[in-house]
Amino acid sequence: MGKVFKILSIDGGGIKGLYSATILKKFEEKFNCYTSDHFDMICGTSTGGLIALALSLKISAEDICNFYEEKGEIIFPTHKKIKIPFLKIMDYGFFKQTLKGGKYSDVGLKQSLVEIFGDKKIKDCNNLLCIPSYSITEAKPKVFKFDHVDGELSRDNLAPIVDIALATSAAPTYFPLAEIEYYNNEQFIDGGVWANNPTLVGLLEALDYFVGVNKEYDSIEILSLSSLSLTGGKKVGLKRERSFVDWGAELFETSMNGQSHFSNFFLTKIKEMCNVNIKYLRIPSAKISKEQESLVQLDIATKDALNLMKIKANDQALEFEKEEQIKKIFTIQKTYKVK
Repeated sequence: MGKVFKILSIDGGGIKGLYSATILKKFEEKFNCYTSDHFDMICGTSTGGLIALALSLKISAEDICNFYEEKGEIIFPTHKKIKIPFLKIMDYGFFKQTLKGGKYSDVGLKQSLVEIFGDKKIKDCNNLLCIPSYSITEAKPKVFKFDHVDGELSRDNLAPIVDIALATSAAPTYFPLAEIEYYNNEQFIDGGVWANNPTLVGLLEALDYFVGVNKEYDSIEILSLSSLSLTGGKKVGLKRERSFVDWGAELFETSMNGQSHFSNFFLTKIKEMCNVNIKYLRIPSAKISKEQESLVQLDIATKDALNLMKIKANDQALEFEKEEQIKKIFTIQKTYKVK
């Protein structure tokens, strides 16, 4: 019987990472395990990258959930309302996002990341990693990895995990650019601009190096976790001429959702065409009603919003934990050992 290379992929979505982390928490409780022990590779973008890095350090999903609940309003503080002359009353955060250098400082985010990651480096992780970001300096995508290929890849292992987490989650107009001293002050933004659902990144990495003819593994099993996202669509007849002020937060979220949907569509098709056996399971966003939409945003970290995410995640986990594929994933350990 051949060897199966197992990949976990986690979408971006800001504070809504609590949804993904809560699903994993329920699986860890159900199967009495650490997620890290059951995946050869963990991929994550933005908040999904934060979760991926934490899981690979064998931080429990329960502790990751606690991180979101305890640090959410430190990372995404609530802004006061202000009155702009000749304009309507608006949220000061949106004013900053539109005209004044970005909606949030990254001070609260960095301090929170230091608390959970300390001075750990990529070499301290226990899984292969793919953490997408985008280099503004080089004008191209960047994927941070656990160095592999028998020592031939020696690029990221000494990079501080805090800096990698900042680089993958520096959402444009929300946070400042991430600047990493280890890479000679190269500047990065959120990987969600090109790979909010990083499943394809992990698949290509696996096919390049680990799975296929004359390679150690002959099949791939992928579990892909969506963030909680708006599922209801919009009414017809919207205003057609839309400035950034009209789009607001929807501009970034729309692009992320579109990319995530495409990656999911691609995976459902490619597994039928590829000469490598690919088993793929996507846990989607739970359904969101119109009344709940105001709480399901990248940066709304109120108690009501967090509670809604946990309710949706618990329901989704209860449904999927019955799947035979989930049972196998979380009861059969990974086989790739990082060096």
